[in-house]
Amino acid sequence: MRAWRVTKPGPIDNRPLTMEHVEVPQPGPGELLVQVLACGVCRTDLHVAEGDLPVHRPAVVPGHEVVGVVTALGPDTGPEFATGDRVGIAWLRHTCGECRFCLRGAENLCPRSQYTGWDADGGYAEFAVVPAAYALPLPANYDDTELAPLLCAGIIGYRALRRAALPPGGRLGIYGFGGSAHLAAQVALAEGAEVHVMTRDIEAQQLALELGASSAQGAAEPPPVQLDSAILFAPVGDLVLAAMAALDRGGVLSIA
Repeated sequence: MRAWRVTKPGPIDNRPLTMEHVEVPQPGPGELLVQVLACGVCRTDLHVAEGDLPVHRPAVVPGHEVVGVVTALGPDTGPEFATGDRVGIAWLRHTCGECRFCLRGAENLCPRSQYTGWDADGGYAEFAVVPAAYALPLPANYDDTELAPLLCAGIIGYRALRRAALPPGGRLGIYGFGGSAHLAAQVALAEGAEVHVMTRDIEAQQLALELGASSAQGAAEPPPVQLDSAILFAPVGDLVLAAMAALDRGGVLSIA
């Protein structure tokens, strides 16, 4: 099969990724072999390729927004999946299940966690292997390319939205309007929220309005109303103060 590997981490202009022909991986106990139909591109893939994240697996295949079809099951795989099922492969692929974080349902904080496209080969290939326990069943009424970004940007945005504790019909402020933010905004709007977007990017402001936001303004500008909740997606610490100032009494700021 064809696969893109990070053969020499460094600036993307130096072509750290190399296309290679390699053997199709074989699923081990409790694993699924997945034929990749689509794989989104996440900024973390760029961090892996450029060496911003330390090398965990030499010549790793990046990609953790994977949509594919199960083509084979390894030994001792449970009945949850069968060949032909469409599944998603996301960033998190293993946790210990024993530490205090796992036991309280915060497995993303597990100190022994492992990740797709960093600790193990990911979806920039024709096939990938994933532990069945970390494969995600996918609905049938969406295209592969629609689903792929939901497996990372969508997960991040959804979790941030839930942590923001937005009341029903409440006013939500979103600071920064990249991949995760614009997906979270659509969920909030579908649930009946009033959404206000703060971002310096003019095109992003326009997109926010097209999606149904009530207002869109500069990153540090105050929204036209006080907010019940806010989410900070932009990696700019100074905006914490602006977001806090925009909150009404009892409001919650979620820092994504």
